[in-house]
Amino acid sequence: MASMEENFPRGGIQKKPTEGKTPNTKFERDNLNVFTILLSMTCQDNHSMLFFLLSQALCEGMLLLGCIKEVTDYELVVSLPNGLSGFVPVTQISDAYSKLLSNQVAQGELLEDLNSLVDLYSPGTLVRCIVTTVEKNADGRRSIKLSIDPKKVNKGLNASALASGMLLSGFVSSVEDHGYLIDIGVSGTNAFLPRQKAQNYIKTAKRGSDLKIGQNLNCVIVEIKNEGRVVLLSIDRSEVASSLATERQNWSLSNLLPGLVVKARVQKVAPLGIKLSFLSFFTGIVDFMHMDPEKSTSYSPDQVVKACIISINPTSKVVRLTLRQAFIHPGGSPNQVSNDRIGAVVEESTVKAFYKQFGAVFELDDGTLAFARLKHLSKNRKSFKPGAFKAGCKHKCRIIDYSLMDEMCIVSLKYQIIEARFLQYQDFHTGDVVQGKVFALKPIGMQVKVTDAIKGLVPSLHLADVILKQPEKKYNIGDQVRCRVLECNPAGKKLILTLKKNLVQSKLPVLSNYEDAKPGLITHGFVVCAREFGCIVKFYNDVKGLVPKNELSSEPISCPDKVFHEGQVVKVMVLKCEPQQERLLLSFRLSSKPALDDKKGCTPKKKQEMVDVKVLKKKDNGLEVSVLEDEGNAIASIPTAHLSDFVATCKLLWHCLQEGDVLPRVMCLNLLGMWLVSFIFLQEEQVVRSFSEIQPGMLLTGYVRNVMPFGVFVEFPFGVTGLAPKSMSDKFVTDTKDHFVVGQTVIAKVVSTDEEKQRVLLNLKVSECSSGDSAAESFALLNQYFKEMKEIRNLLRRRGESSMTQGLCELVPGKELQLIVQDVKEDGSALFSGSCVTGLTVTATRYHLGGQGFVFALGFKTKALVLHVDALTSKVYVSLLEELLRQRAKQRLTENSQHYAIVQHIAEEFAIVSLKTGQLAAIPIASHFNDTFRFDSEKLKVGQTISATLKVVKENDHGLLLAVQSSAKKKVFVRVRNESETALEEVLATVKHSLSLGDLVTGTVKSVKPTHVTVAIDDKLTGSIHASRILDEVPIGSFPTFTLKAGQKVTARVVGGRDVNTHRYLPITHPHFTQSIPELSIRPSKYLHMNYNILKNWLEVEVAPDIRGRVPHLLLSLNTKVLKHPEKSFKNGQAISATVTGTDVTETNLCLSLTGIQSLEQGTITVGMVTKVTPHIGLTIALPGGKTGKVSIFHLSDTYMEDPLGDIKAGKIVRSIVFLFPQSATDQVGALIYKLFSFRLNPKSKSKVEDVEITCIKDVKKGQLVRGYVKSVTSSGVFFGLSPSLLGRILFQNVSPYFVQKHSVYEKYLPEGKLLTAKVLGVNGKEKHIELSLLPEDTGMPSILPESLGLPRYDAEEEKREADVREKREQLKVKTKRRIRNSESEQIRKPGEAPRLQVSVGFTWDEDMNAFDIPVLNRKEESSESEEEEDPHSKLKKQTKKEKELEKQKKEKELCKLEAALMDPSRQPQSADDFDRLVLSSPNSSILWLQYMAFHLQATEIEKARAVAERALKTISFREEQEKLNVWVALLNLENMYGTEETLMKVFERAVQYNEPLKVFQHLCDIYANSEKYKQAEELYHTMLKRFRQEKSVWLKYASFLLKQGQTEATHRLLERALKALPTKEHVDVISRFAQLEFHFGDPEHAKALFESTLSSYPKRTDIWSIYIDIMIKHGSQKEVRDIFERVVHLSLAPKKMKFLFKRYLDYEKKFGTTESVLAVKRAALEYVETKSSLADI
Repeated sequence: MASMEENFPRGGIQKKPTEGKTPNTKFERDNLNVFTILLSMTCQDNHSMLFFLLSQALCEGMLLLGCIKEVTDYELVVSLPNGLSGFVPVTQISDAYSKLLSNQVAQGELLEDLNSLVDLYSPGTLVRCIVTTVEKNADGRRSIKLSIDPKKVNKGLNASALASGMLLSGFVSSVEDHGYLIDIGVSGTNAFLPRQKAQNYIKTAKRGSDLKIGQNLNCVIVEIKNEGRVVLLSIDRSEVASSLATERQNWSLSNLLPGLVVKARVQKVAPLGIKLSFLSFFTGIVDFMHMDPEKSTSYSPDQVVKACIISINPTSKVVRLTLRQAFIHPGGSPNQVSNDRIGAVVEESTVKAFYKQFGAVFELDDGTLAFARLKHLSKNRKSFKPGAFKAGCKHKCRIIDYSLMDEMCIVSLKYQIIEARFLQYQDFHTGDVVQGKVFALKPIGMQVKVTDAIKGLVPSLHLADVILKQPEKKYNIGDQVRCRVLECNPAGKKLILTLKKNLVQSKLPVLSNYEDAKPGLITHGFVVCAREFGCIVKFYNDVKGLVPKNELSSEPISCPDKVFHEGQVVKVMVLKCEPQQERLLLSFRLSSKPALDDKKGCTPKKKQEMVDVKVLKKKDNGLEVSVLEDEGNAIASIPTAHLSDFVATCKLLWHCLQEGDVLPRVMCLNLLGMWLVSFIFLQEEQVVRSFSEIQPGMLLTGYVRNVMPFGVFVEFPFGVTGLAPKSMSDKFVTDTKDHFVVGQTVIAKVVSTDEEKQRVLLNLKVSECSSGDSAAESFALLNQYFKEMKEIRNLLRRRGESSMTQGLCELVPGKELQLIVQDVKEDGSALFSGSCVTGLTVTATRYHLGGQGFVFALGFKTKALVLHVDALTSKVYVSLLEELLRQRAKQRLTENSQHYAIVQHIAEEFAIVSLKTGQLAAIPIASHFNDTFRFDSEKLKVGQTISATLKVVKENDHGLLLAVQSSAKKKVFVRVRNESETALEEVLATVKHSLSLGDLVTGTVKSVKPTHVTVAIDDKLTGSIHASRILDEVPIGSFPTFTLKAGQKVTARVVGGRDVNTHRYLPITHPHFTQSIPELSIRPSKYLHMNYNILKNWLEVEVAPDIRGRVPHLLLSLNTKVLKHPEKSFKNGQAISATVTGTDVTETNLCLSLTGIQSLEQGTITVGMVTKVTPHIGLTIALPGGKTGKVSIFHLSDTYMEDPLGDIKAGKIVRSIVFLFPQSATDQVGALIYKLFSFRLNPKSKSKVEDVEITCIKDVKKGQLVRGYVKSVTSSGVFFGLSPSLLGRILFQNVSPYFVQKHSVYEKYLPEGKLLTAKVLGVNGKEKHIELSLLPEDTGMPSILPESLGLPRYDAEEEKREADVREKREQLKVKTKRRIRNSESEQIRKPGEAPRLQVSVGFTWDEDMNAFDIPVLNRKEESSESEEEEDPHSKLKKQTKKEKELEKQKKEKELCKLEAALMDPSRQPQSADDFDRLVLSSPNSSILWLQYMAFHLQATEIEKARAVAERALKTISFREEQEKLNVWVALLNLENMYGTEETLMKVFERAVQYNEPLKVFQHLCDIYANSEKYKQAEELYHTMLKRFRQEKSVWLKYASFLLKQGQTEATHRLLERALKALPTKEHVDVISRFAQLEFHFGDPEHAKALFESTLSSYPKRTDIWSIYIDIMIKHGSQKEVRDIFERVVHLSLAPKKMKFLFKRYLDYEKKFGTTESVLAVKRAALEYVETKSSLADI
């Protein structure tokens, strides 16, 4: 902070005032705003932000100096400072140019006066521009839209502000005989440029003999006429170059322009830049990129330099300048770099400077400087190492751009950019093959993203070899595609691509110009036109040629348009070429056909031949291998998906194989220039060698070539491909990608063939493609899988590269390990470590922890059993279950024996199960190659019991037995289910049956349950009758199942089935219905009824076996007794009648109601449940239908009570009546207000209403006695609640007859919520003011303040004051009396004159008599006196001496009362005039302004309160920042309570602009939290974390908010984010503060863990120890506190710190301990001193 204060001293540079000159207050104010911004930067990071212009800092209206980078027909690309760039649309040049454009569009023909942007502008020209919009484009980058229109750029200028010598930007708007009219954008000013002042410029520019409309000019004002209405200009280069902005030109911050050259004085030199002062009262900054490179180290304070303004921010008032030589001479242009330099790779660039928030400056090999942004210094944030960018370090980089405004190259150090093949359009050449991603599909074609900044277009004609009518079915956004460049135009930034497979894969020469078309050249092209004369074929770069009709084929073709189609790729030979005329003659008749490209000269292998290969190279998508039989000459490729029949094994095998490994017996698939081989397991009878061999019904083995939404393409050896449509599976197919993946091995059944179109239709259903013996097929798959895994394990063992690999090979399922608990995750799983599993990830799920996942401590040692080893991810899955670890005697097992097994782990291809013998076995998950999809109900689950048949009884190399699931008489156990689900509770045997829908069966009742009846159909088959399938007419409250008895014979009809695993209801059409439990019905009709199962806060019912519903608690009954104990009224299996109200959010359950559909309207009586009790306010209750209501304390009962909320707690059931319903859906939740009045709930009740309901001010009458609750005691009086919306005020003199100076006495005896009786003194209907009294003589109640306090009475005080002022007022009253008599005598003498103003009482200096509390009786007397004065007879009547004396005493008493009121120190302002006087005397006091606002709010005058706040913001001095902030916060509170979200946001945005943003954000968060708008508060906190991520207070405040909401887990995640965002030096303090918050609002145990972890890392931080001790003293036990003290006094710390700790320990024992504990501390301290002294002696 000290350095910050030194760098930017408060107040800036003060200009010494000169005599006779008045300082310009406007300029000072603008200058101070700049200082305010500079001073607001309290840390180095924020300080850094000031010096560098980021795109986020740009705002609308910001003025910038830019340099034109590129010129196109429709826009100018402008280079901006600090590497930014923007664009100027053609419509933002000038009004005259836009008018010409409009005329040309309207006329539809070219205009002579309209020149293109290319003719008007050239790269390198400096222009003044203004930001119009800053938007984010589709890529997430900011797009900066600019305007150079002088009306926008010069909008701060007016005619009176123009001065000679000013340099302005203007545009030619008209060409006249003697000169040009120039548009300078100043309203009311006509600017003229004489021809003689333009000749020099026109000759130098060499753009023609005349200036053109829309041309940009730098103009100097030569002469001003007619008070600025006429201005003469000059554009002479010498005059422009020598122009300089001076104080005489009266520049202000509102009209300051970029491009002005000024003389500036250096104030401060910092590492990031320089602070300058210029034009006397302006302050600006120069960043490190805009210092003169030759003088960057020679700048010193007070040095005078020339600088050019490059930007002005209208919001923050920050002015930026440049000291580079190219800019300090107006009219010049910055240095440029050659285009060849862009994209060049610099092997060694030296770091000149590193800025941790922006990037680094490098010196390139040619000595020029370059800049790299922070994101271009490394691949990502994690890999970024700041230490590698110290000055002098060398790095390899690539030049990616050049910033004209910074005269620097922009470089990148990212590896992917340095190695990138394509960086800019110039890098593309026709014929290049590129990879890209589909970006967008448009009518004209498809956009492909080739690089981050370059997109190409694939025309519709080139999307495929054939024209696609619906390309969206073939291509999806984000798909990777391989394209070829057809045409590239770097100038126009156009890149045309093709996706035609024959063009992309073509090995023939690329024909991109006519000069290369030599006769005899053979190449590929595509047909663009087929007519009677022949075909026109197009090549690359728009090269076209003609194929005459006679050259189309060796046989004559009569109609070429029927043989050839547009877009068809053809192979042609050049016959003749005339390059100059661009004429090309071609032929489709090739003289010789090219042979296959055989680089090695080897003989290709035959398809289907099995060969041995050797791995040459590993690629991302497969392996490159050589065939050993050809001595390595034949090169082939194996895709990763073809390495195995198992998808999971393909990735593992690719990972394990290395160069030089030999693969035996691989198969050749095709010979199209590349060898594709596969491990696919094929049988000879399943192979066809040609299309003619394919017959319907054949089973063929192949692999998935492509997966489309409409089906799957399967390819077989020898290139035959077939389509399996979407109905390919026995199960319903929603998405084909869920069933099959590319490269997967499948067995397909041929359905049909089409010889003409060479198409094959396939079927992949398991039921059609399997042999019928699913057990044998599934075992064959499992056996094959483990054979491959054995080969992989042997391969790893032979290699033996690392100890981790060897350890991985030694681990097999069933092996016991000694492990140590390393971590316990949130999901209950645990991570382990151990010497035998070094480098591996060992995990156990919550299930396998035996339910102890939450009690494990870190470091706990335990035994574990290996379940599965995943070699690909190096993960080991273990179990700690006792039943698995228990040692058992191994039993002798036999093949094909059946056993019950429990599923322990599920891998991708198989599952691990445990037998009762304690051995582990593997069972296959899939029963067939095509069995790839299972519904959730069909999937195996950990813990499920199944029946397994053993196939291999000896453990294999993987430590497992091999088994398959039993298919016949399989015992299925009921899965673990929720309480609400009704399922068969006994174990039922699954028997395959032939029953179908509607079959009648006879059976015997076996058992009767509340929700279903079990029926034995025969000896093996058992069915179920649901409770809804028994009776047609179900009496409400009865139990249908109890009408049947065990042993009873019944005849039932089959209506469905239940799944054997899940017991869920299945329709009759389900494929597994014949293996399900039959669902029966004995009802003659289809009438449905409900049964139920109670669950927590709702009633769960079953309408039918497959239809369920829920009844919310509040919709069970209108009787509160039933709602309090619903379990007593609803029994399991009971029939009820309900109304359907909808479905839940998952749309799986019905929403039901037992009370009908209620509409909550005004007057509706309903039930509710109390959810929240707010003291002194009322209740929040939950209502039927998810609504929320609020009940005021005034509406709880007919009689007000002293403690109305005392016996009400959350969860209580109440009856209520709707009093007010929200008028629109946008009203806040909880806008329903309810009354609990008994006379409203029961209108027939004759109970007396003691406290009448007050709804509005009209219900209050003067003199009425009312009861209510005290709301608050303020300086204005006591506020008294009469109803939820009506408040009354009691002045302090009407509270008690005793005089009280301290208001704290009132607060003690008038607490909030106290029930009192008051009398209405007055009612003001217009202002909604109610004056009340608590005086005993008014209410008949005892005084609020007891007499025992000894307070003086108001009467005694008044008598004392009267005596004191009587003498002082005597003389004044005598003079007043004489004056009155004189006026009366004048009226008597002149009766004919008009009546004059009469003064009824003595003159006072107070201007507002009504401000005093004059008794009503006196006012009446005054009015009567005035009436008497109006009577001429009463004026002439002479008063007696006694009457005069009485009148004298009356006036004297009246004056005394007025004087006493003035002298009363407790008197508060009671009107708007009083407040106006107060704020005039103290205009900078925010307290007075806030009281003024509160005064209007009490009268519900919202607009007046807003007006007062706006007055305050204008009146309070700008130096009083805190006072202004107080008003802003009050205004935010006002808008939050009384305004809308829109008005609140407007005030908030203004407050952020005029105050320190962080404080405003924090105050608004507090306002949201206090008003219980938690959602808005949380959103605002998220915004703060992004904007103020470096502010520690923001993280802590958000943590406090989350903990108060009970979100402890979210707080823990927040701490992790905070530690990543904040500097390392702040971590200890942040952790400590989080721990303190946890102690107060969260989990104390977690808080202790945080403290312990911190202190273990930083044991010498005595401040943390002290905080920990303080908190534990408050929240912990004495034993815990003593343990901490014992630890801390045995630390090795400095003697001074140890003395402090011992003293604390001693003080604690003196306060809480015993004499013995005190002595023990003293002995420990003495031992420490002796130890230290003995060490010192040594």
